[in-house]
Amino acid sequence: PPSSGSAYPALARAYPEDFSADAVYRATLPDLQNGPESLIKGARRQIQHVGISNFRLPIRFHSRDGADLTLETSVTGTVSLEAEKKGINMSRIMRTFYRRAEETFSFEVISAALDDYMSDLESFDARIQMRFSFPMKVESLRSGLSGYQYYDIALELVHQDGVRRKIMHLDYVYSSTCPCSLELSEHARQTRGQLATPHSQRSVARVSVLLTPDQDILWFEDLVALCRTAVATETQVMVKREDEQAFAELNAANPIFVEDAARLFCEALQGDPRIGDFRVIASHQESLHSHDAVSILTEGPTFAASTLDPRLF
Repeated sequence: PPSSGSAYPALARAYPEDFSADAVYRATLPDLQNGPESLIKGARRQIQHVGISNFRLPIRFHSRDGADLTLETSVTGTVSLEAEKKGINMSRIMRTFYRRAEETFSFEVISAALDDYMSDLESFDARIQMRFSFPMKVESLRSGLSGYQYYDIALELVHQDGVRRKIMHLDYVYSSTCPCSLELSEHARQTRGQLATPHSQRSVARVSVLLTPDQDILWFEDLVALCRTAVATETQVMVKREDEQAFAELNAANPIFVEDAARLFCEALQGDPRIGDFRVIASHQESLHSHDAVSILTEGPTFAASTLDPRLF
């Protein structure tokens, strides 16, 4: 306050509704992120990835039948940062992506967006990942009903050391009946007339595939179909009594350990020429135990790793 004798200025406290930031004014604004190397804190080291995660916007995607779907999409965009640079302008990643947001997305559009923001941010390496939930109508086993199954999918484009790789991730949810439990249940029925039920559980295969360089399209529906071919016991949407009975029969016809699941998915992926390297992370969320049964199977160097993220499963 003026009465205190302080030289602190009397600042305006009301929001200036009529103020306009023209080009001359904008040129005076400080920009610490793009400041000189002398402002760097910590080690003068290159940062492999810096950017923004989980900015969301509606994106239009093609489906295999020719229809377009607009889906809420979470986008992560990062670039490399050289050791002598203070930082990047984060908002440029969003602005660059929004310039492409009205297009129907494919790996080609993502590639163009990646080119734009590598140029805007003067970076050598970059990555874009887009996550969304993709709906597909699935028919019940016997009743003729149908409903929408939602698949968590991510598209990832990675530019590193001058090489560009296209990767697709899918979470496929299925039921796994334990073969050992099935045999023990049948043993109890046959030898002692004892009713017993084998344990089954909801299970998830997180499938990641690298598209081969000469292949442009692997439809989301195609990757789902490959997983269904490998493990037929996908969880159901619309179910009447005859469907529930059919699902019990389907599980009994396809009992699998988590090791079986990983190898079955592997066999299906190996047979598709559009797919190069891949990784299968299978997790059977046990109903018998208080822990999960898990397995990881990789093909090629892209997904090979000597350590595991503690939250990978």
